[in-house]
Amino acid sequence: MTLRKVTTHMPLSMRAFLSVVFITVLAVPVLATDPPQVQKAWDILDAGVKEKSFAKRHDAIHAVGLLAGDSKAVAIAEKALDDHTPEVREAAATTLGQLHSSSSLPKLELALKDKDITVVLAAAHSLWVLGDKEAYEIYYEILIGERKAGPGMIAGQEEMFRDRKKLAEFAFEQGIEFNPFAGIGWGIAKAVHKDDASPVRAAAAKVLIDDPDPRSGQALAKACSNKSWLVRVAALDALARRGDPAFLTDIEPHTADENDRVRYTAAAAIIRLSGAPMPPKPYAEITSAP
Repeated sequence: MTLRKVTTHMPLSMRAFLSVVFITVLAVPVLATDPPQVQKAWDILDAGVKEKSFAKRHDAIHAVGLLAGDSKAVAIAEKALDDHTPEVREAAATTLGQLHSSSSLPKLELALKDKDITVVLAAAHSLWVLGDKEAYEIYYEILIGERKAGPGMIAGQEEMFRDRKKLAEFAFEQGIEFNPFAGIGWGIAKAVHKDDASPVRAAAAKVLIDDPDPRSGQALAKACSNKSWLVRVAALDALARRGDPAFLTDIEPHTADENDRVRYTAAAAIIRLSGAPMPPKPYAEITSAP
């Protein structure tokens, strides 16, 4: 006998009561539980981010970067931005970029004011990954030593910026993403022992490729004469990729550079830009012309 036939012979009040119960049961969601191995994995990470050892917290936060799209992972990384150890804050800022957490933009922008330079650089890199233009200000300042306008965000941190061990470790950790061009990783590893800030300035040149502000182009042209060959190569490469042949006159002298890689990069840049059309003038320049 079907349920319909049974309920048909019931009193109306009873049928109404069963209908309510049936609908209520259907409305109760089925609680999903993680498989045991997943729960165990989270337990490991949860324990890691709470460790007394800052090195273990650092490593756990970096591991969380594998979990893009997971809200809990974002929450863990955001909380770690307030850790009392700069190494952990740096890991948190880096991880938020790896998680592609656009909702974390305000927290990353706040991290740009951190007292530790590696945290500032990590936050700037993640902002760049997430498409936030505020990152350009930091990279411009790193490359030139001053901001486009207003007080510098990393002003007063010169001593930290000269911390060879810290910057070497940071550059190594970020090395793959910070390569100014393919195959330079080994060169960075060698150069960092001679010039503390070269890998970071080279990274800044790479990021400024995408900054439409003409002042960034001028900054790159100036960086082509940097004392570090690594920065000169990165700046020349960036100018070539920006695609503005107006900088050919800035690039040409570097074909006589004493460093082979700089000369080759300058030559390739000239070839690339020689066939590129001149970009249109900004509207402001057109309207202000005599």
